[in-house]
Amino acid sequence: MRNGCRQVAGIIGWVVLLISAVGGCARSRVYKAASFPPELEAPPVTNSQVLDLSRFAGPPTSSERINPGDVLEVSIAAGLGSDDVTTFPVRVTDDGVAVLPEIGQIALAGMELGDAEKAIAAACLHRQLYREPHVTVTMKRARRNRVTVVGAVEQPGAYELENGSSYLLEAIVSAGGFAEDAGTHVEIRRPRGRGALVSSPGESRPGVHLAGGSASDGGVEFKRIDLAEMIRLGGADEYLPDSSAVMIERRQPQPIELLGLVRKAGQYELPPNQELRVLGAIALAGGLSNPLADKVFVIRTHPETGQAAVIQLSVDRAKRNRQENVRLAPGDIVTVERTAGTLFMDALNFIRVNVGGSVPLL
Repeated sequence: MRNGCRQVAGIIGWVVLLISAVGGCARSRVYKAASFPPELEAPPVTNSQVLDLSRFAGPPTSSERINPGDVLEVSIAAGLGSDDVTTFPVRVTDDGVAVLPEIGQIALAGMELGDAEKAIAAACLHRQLYREPHVTVTMKRARRNRVTVVGAVEQPGAYELENGSSYLLEAIVSAGGFAEDAGTHVEIRRPRGRGALVSSPGESRPGVHLAGGSASDGGVEFKRIDLAEMIRLGGADEYLPDSSAVMIERRQPQPIELLGLVRKAGQYELPPNQELRVLGAIALAGGLSNPLADKVFVIRTHPETGQAAVIQLSVDRAKRNRQENVRLAPGDIVTVERTAGTLFMDALNFIRVNVGGSVPLL
């Protein structure tokens, strides 16, 4: 019995020394979960799968709207006989003008087919070519823009979009939508001033809210946008002329690391399209290995200084307060610390397992 008591006394002394060491380490300054600086906040995670892209759609387009590059078929009848009908194709230039034989130039881009018929008939009368012309305009071939979509979409590739609906949303839909690991950032490369969509008279083109910025290199424009931010701001869809390219960011965040009093310490991947908080990370690591564990340190790189910053929180308070349950950022290290309580519990377990048989129960 004396040997058992000596063992217990030695263990208690070891626990006291460890408690003292922990107390000394705790003197280092750390931020509290309820009051750490805003610049240390982990950025919110936006799930690209649930973005309401309908709020980002381009302006409504009509299948009868004439756009630059379209090829039309124009028929002009001077009388009732079939021999009096003149039919010819005409291409609308990038400037929105069509050149008709004997009639000359007419600005047709932005008009509906019916309005184009009236405009051509009026030009015929003005030039005294026909007394009562009957004009029919049909769309022979709508211009199509070739747009390449790569990155985090289901079906990367090159797609042909009608000139009137050649917008970013249409390109993403054509490529099968976002892949599971897609982020919300998009990079656009497009030629400047080629085949731009012409609005109809009285219609203004929607404005564009920049989210990130753009740059140009000669005749090519490079632009980076955040779809989530543009939807929040009410920004307009992005027009993609012929030979444009779109790259959807693939979200590959750095893993986080779980250390200390967890059952399965190690590195864990952050889910690409949803946030992860401290309690969820502990659950990924199999939960706490000591029921009295409560103190948690989150070690995070300061985005401005590049130095390591420490955020302290309580597991118990995190269960009752979402603010205490800190959102994790890529590369975070989460360590569940030893405390006086956990050391005492470890000592009791040691006694129970190693010397329990030699110490009589009271």
